[in-house]
Amino acid sequence: MILSLLVFIPLLGSLLVALLPEGQKNQFRLIALGVTLADLVLAGLAYAAFDTTVAGYQLLEKADWITLPLGGLGVASIDYLVGVDGFSLPLVVLSAVVMVIGVVSSWNMTHRLKAYYSLYLLLTGTIMGCFVALDFFLFFLFFEFMLLPMYFLIGLWGGPRREYASIKFFLYTLLGSLLILLVMIGLYLSVIDPVSTAVMAGLAPDASAVTDEMIRMIQAYLQNGQLNPAQVVHTFDMRYLADGGNYLPNAFLNPVSEPIILGLPARMLAFWAVFLGFAIKLPIVPLHTWLPDAHVEAPTPVSVVLAGVLLKIGGYGFLRIVWNFFPDGAAEYAQTLALLGALSIVYGGLNALAQTDLKKMIAYSSVSHMGFVLLGVASLTAEGINGAVYQMVSHGVLSAMLFLLVGVVYDRTHDRRIDSYRGLMQIMPHYTILTAIAFFGSLGLPGFSGFVGELFTLMGSFQSAWLPGWVTVVAATGILLAAAYFLWTLQRMFFGPTWIRPSEGHSGETMTLPDLTSREKLLLIPLGLMALVLGIFPNIVFNLSGVTVAQWLVKFAVE
Repeated sequence: MILSLLVFIPLLGSLLVALLPEGQKNQFRLIALGVTLADLVLAGLAYAAFDTTVAGYQLLEKADWITLPLGGLGVASIDYLVGVDGFSLPLVVLSAVVMVIGVVSSWNMTHRLKAYYSLYLLLTGTIMGCFVALDFFLFFLFFEFMLLPMYFLIGLWGGPRREYASIKFFLYTLLGSLLILLVMIGLYLSVIDPVSTAVMAGLAPDASAVTDEMIRMIQAYLQNGQLNPAQVVHTFDMRYLADGGNYLPNAFLNPVSEPIILGLPARMLAFWAVFLGFAIKLPIVPLHTWLPDAHVEAPTPVSVVLAGVLLKIGGYGFLRIVWNFFPDGAAEYAQTLALLGALSIVYGGLNALAQTDLKKMIAYSSVSHMGFVLLGVASLTAEGINGAVYQMVSHGVLSAMLFLLVGVVYDRTHDRRIDSYRGLMQIMPHYTILTAIAFFGSLGLPGFSGFVGELFTLMGSFQSAWLPGWVTVVAATGILLAAAYFLWTLQRMFFGPTWIRPSEGHSGETMTLPDLTSREKLLLIPLGLMALVLGIFPNIVFNLSGVTVAQWLVKFAVE
């Protein structure tokens, strides 16, 4: 029950913190650290138990949750179903690492600790739930419930404009959730569970006795109209939603007999609706405007989690839901999607170059780097999709490191303006080294993880049969822009004579800043090493995703 423990240990930890007396401040911290470390161990066990030669879902856990007979409308079935494959397991491990980093970086939080750590652990459980859920209804519950802790974590512990940033984040994500909900309902009404239907039809005594031949028989009966409507079991199971043979003949989203709405087939409208829902989360230009505000106002640990993990749910949603359930839409609109990815890469890079706030610069760099994820997925090639998965892991590590580095100087001066610092190399040598590692890793220097992710997404884009070559050329300019804004920032903040803008109430002309503390080194050095190790040994990720991607392309690619 590794995956269930990954989800429910943080949820139980959140409840425990909420029930403890208000004065137990150290206990709140220790419980949160213990819970996230337990999740890290469980993620490691899942990684060790994963068979990299098997393409299907592994570590599956299934239990009946809701079964409701509907008479002539069939049977409604919702299951507790979790599992991992090469798409989800790398992100589960990434999440476990980032959530530990977030707890340790929260150690200097001083107010409302009970509420803070309870919400943080609630967020941890819902994030894990999103990556392991294989029932669409269960996934949507976790996806939607993430809004609650993030809204309060930004709105209560954020900066001066935290209320504006939190409500903007909430409304944008809620809009995306509504679009996903509509498509989820349409899919549920259009698809049957062939295994449960075979049991209801009397072909097998229980689900364990259902064979592949029985499933094909049920699918043939379905298409020929030979099934009793009262025996049809509707499902949210993602494994069955992705199989065109399970669609009812006259269903709303049937690939063959779909109706035309507003001049477009219903499946294409559904494709764009669910795409927009996850594009907001990634985010993709022009749906990105909530992200810089949320990052600027969020406290450092929340920014670490937001950039390191939450954005990846958008990319994961593309792979697990959008492309998986609507491969016809993915192929038909591949060029449009790749153009959106290239637009995000270039637009995010140009905005990052124009920023004077260090945190906002890194937020826009995230928009640019997430554009590579969309470009890789839109290529519908093995290189591009493997590169997209790798890019999500790489960006999770590097963005967490970057926001921690911003937090170091902000904690000392409460100033994030780039032009407030000069010559930090002289007084903060350890901070300078780790900042250089994060900057060079993020701009794609060979030897670091950022290079591998961008290289493979560009390779996949360039050789894709669906995309013109000039899209790759445009996207590649994002690497040049990243070098420009990272190196320019490095030059302005760290080189030359030392000067720091005096903070309010400081009478001296120049402030002195202490170098990294032991706790800050404990956070930053492992992330820097991870970026280096992933860059040198990319098979740590590719061994997980490779077989899954190969099967995914064979099953869903449209000729």
